[in-house]
Amino acid sequence: MSSAYEKWPALPLSEWKDTYDTLHMWTQIVGKIRMELSPPVNHWWHTTLYVTSTGMTTSPIPCDARTFEIRFDLIRHNLLIEVSDGSVKALPLMHRTVADFYGELVAALRSLGIECRIWTMPQEFPDPIRFELDDRHAAYDPEYANRFFRVLSASAEVMQEFRGRFIGKSSPVHFFWGSFDLAVTRFSGRRAPKREGADPVTAEAYSHEVISAGFWPGSGEINDAAYYAYAAPEPTGFAEQKVIPAQAFYSPTMKEYFLMYEDVRRSRRPEKALMEFLQSTYEAGANAAKWDREALERPSEVVIAKAG
Repeated sequence: MSSAYEKWPALPLSEWKDTYDTLHMWTQIVGKIRMELSPPVNHWWHTTLYVTSTGMTTSPIPCDARTFEIRFDLIRHNLLIEVSDGSVKALPLMHRTVADFYGELVAALRSLGIECRIWTMPQEFPDPIRFELDDRHAAYDPEYANRFFRVLSASAEVMQEFRGRFIGKSSPVHFFWGSFDLAVTRFSGRRAPKREGADPVTAEAYSHEVISAGFWPGSGEINDAAYYAYAAPEPTGFAEQKVIPAQAFYSPTMKEYFLMYEDVRRSRRPEKALMEFLQSTYEAGANAAKWDREALERPSEVVIAKAG
């Protein structure tokens, strides 16, 4: 890790793509364990991970008479399994194949008396390889893993404040291991039209009108780290709304607004730039879709009083 702590470190995708892919698979394994053993929650929120002061966690997972938690420590670079009876297991995060990581994690859980069978095929990933067979993804650069954590931590702090401005139904600020993004979602309270041919996950995720925003390391058309925002279903006129900062743009193919992370970190006040993006894209969607903003938003004088 760098000797000087940077809250908004550089995170060029080209420098850590191999580590990103490996960490993506590792978080999928841990996330699937949480999904398998946790009771279902609306919109699949029982499957996500959460940002902590040192990395990411599953939060407590029920298992018979006990609970356990799996934490990625991206400062000391360990995976920790902590059980409510005081038992602890640690696996080092280092250069190792996904197959080895999967095998060692399953063995560690079994040694703690925890059995869990998961579907071992990765999701939302190109050319997927079953975890137990994946010897292709093995890179782990601790510097970039830690930088990724610091970006998540800084982003989550702003997103939590943004979430607090809304008194309607909202998701937590949580990490989706399938798409590998940190997200927060607001709901209008109205049912959305059914999506024809949608799989069960998508159908429930978008059962109601939403405006969602988050951070993503990038891939494909957006080939670097970026913040995103979208409305689903997308209301007429959403793409033509004015959003800020000036560097934000709308992708017609992805039907989302984007603000590159590098533009945020290089701004004079990164927190302000990110909040402007979150707020202006929300207003773009809420106004276009005619949400009842007065009923859904915390009064501005309360927000101002807190900020002061």
